[in-house]
Amino acid sequence: MNFKPIKPKKISTQIAEQIRSSILAGEFTPGEKLPPERELAEMFGVSRPSVREALNILAAAGLVESYQGGGTIVKSLMDAASGPPLSEIIKVEQERALDVIEVRKCMEAWTAYYAAQRALPDDVRKLEGIVWNMEANLNGLKPSEDLDANFHIVIARSTHNVVWLHLMQTIFEAMKEFQRSVWRAVYLTEEDHRTLFAHHKAIFEAIRDKDCERARNAMLGHLTFAEKRSSIYVNQSRQDR
Repeated sequence: MNFKPIKPKKISTQIAEQIRSSILAGEFTPGEKLPPERELAEMFGVSRPSVREALNILAAAGLVESYQGGGTIVKSLMDAASGPPLSEIIKVEQERALDVIEVRKCMEAWTAYYAAQRALPDDVRKLEGIVWNMEANLNGLKPSEDLDANFHIVIARSTHNVVWLHLMQTIFEAMKEFQRSVWRAVYLTEEDHRTLFAHHKAIFEAIRDKDCERARNAMLGHLTFAEKRSSIYVNQSRQDR
């Protein structure tokens, strides 16, 4: 037998492994800041240099990125190694946003399906809170675009599949400005706002009821509606050039 001696792991390696596990479990989302070095050192009961070395290990693995004076940010697992980011492509060619929505229809129909299958009580409470706030915004037709984006991210988180979560977070970050523009240019009437609210409520109720097929169909219907409205916005923008 060729047994090898057991070597104790360095403290920094153990810290890096714990943070890595938290990132891959979806406890930190892309773009989210990790606690400051001082707080991490207190949490782990170690020195700050050990924490700094652990963060360097994670940065080398492409999981985080540190900024001078800006802390350490969790990177998306879907970050491209090269080429322009999706957000820049959409900014230059708005028609590409319609391509993204087409992809979202396929992806999110299934995230809703798996969320209905796997959502925990805390996930359902978070979705319910978002829907409640959307309903409150109907009074005075207050915009709900941020709630809308959060609703879809929480659904992705509710699948408890970190790849779904990182894919959705990356797409929503790229689409943020386009979605805001669509909300402000196309969803103008009370009927529009009530239709969107009804869509989100139906998706939430299907997930709450653990009805996978109903959740998938409700999400597909919602995104088909969003695709049509986004097409109107893109066509209007093209005519205004």
